[in-house]
Amino acid sequence: MAPAAEVPSAAAAAPGLPMPQGMLGKVKISRLLLGGNLVGGYMHARDLKYVGSLFRAYVNEKKLMETFQLAEQRGINTVFETGADYVRKYNKEFGGHMQFIPHIEVTTTQTETALREHIARQVDTGACALYVWGVAGDTLVRDGAVERLALAVELAKKHGLPVGVGSHSLLVPMACEKNKIPCDFYVKTLHADTYPSATPKALRKEFIWLNGGEGWYDNMWCINPEETIEFMKTVTKPWLAFKILAAGAIYPREAMPWAFKNGADFVAVGMLDFQVQENAELAAKAVRGTQKRERPWFA
Repeated sequence: MAPAAEVPSAAAAAPGLPMPQGMLGKVKISRLLLGGNLVGGYMHARDLKYVGSLFRAYVNEKKLMETFQLAEQRGINTVFETGADYVRKYNKEFGGHMQFIPHIEVTTTQTETALREHIARQVDTGACALYVWGVAGDTLVRDGAVERLALAVELAKKHGLPVGVGSHSLLVPMACEKNKIPCDFYVKTLHADTYPSATPKALRKEFIWLNGGEGWYDNMWCINPEETIEFMKTVTKPWLAFKILAAGAIYPREAMPWAFKNGADFVAVGMLDFQVQENAELAAKAVRGTQKRERPWFA
């Protein structure tokens, strides 16, 4: 790894639109967050088998430190989901102030003690907020274990941080609202379904991303965008939208204004270093252009 001195200084960044921020509890979060897949080392790639290894060859630890610094220069102040060790290293060794929102993994077979200990470890990563992992949210609701979802939220809230519930399925926030689960925000996928490789409507089924199936190519994470948008209009908690690019099938210049216009309060986007500047500018412009929208801003 190259020495820290080789990481670009903040002075190297050209000025851009200031990044708007919102609040999760008492925490200021940039409207655009760094998605964790491209920090933790994973890319959705449909059937392109080489993409994961290509990514890992390009994004080494030095490149991640540079990406964090570029993000901070552009007002992106939070990493979402994975990458705690890298965030800690960046803040400690490069004088950064990046925040981190880790996920909570919940299963039906965990003991309450194991869940408590897991949550405590996630808090100890330096978390500014927590959320129930989307795969866990989907699985628990699919399996009729909403009470486990409620337990995870209640245990996490004891740490005094904002706590969200994540999902790819619209059934999850619906279940949370119906059962009055006391989460502080939702983490829900949102993307259009007009790209060529989108799963045909006739083949879409709930939880297809968990089970796979005909017509699914690792790039459709919101099978019912219109219904999602309409339901979220009834929800008065902040909404962090993710997978807004449908794993790279939609251009950021299209996805960002669409997501904010349709109700997202924050968006998490996986970004390589050379994408940070453009994405930050697109997000800032999109937020400023959608101050008046059908779903009020809730953060």
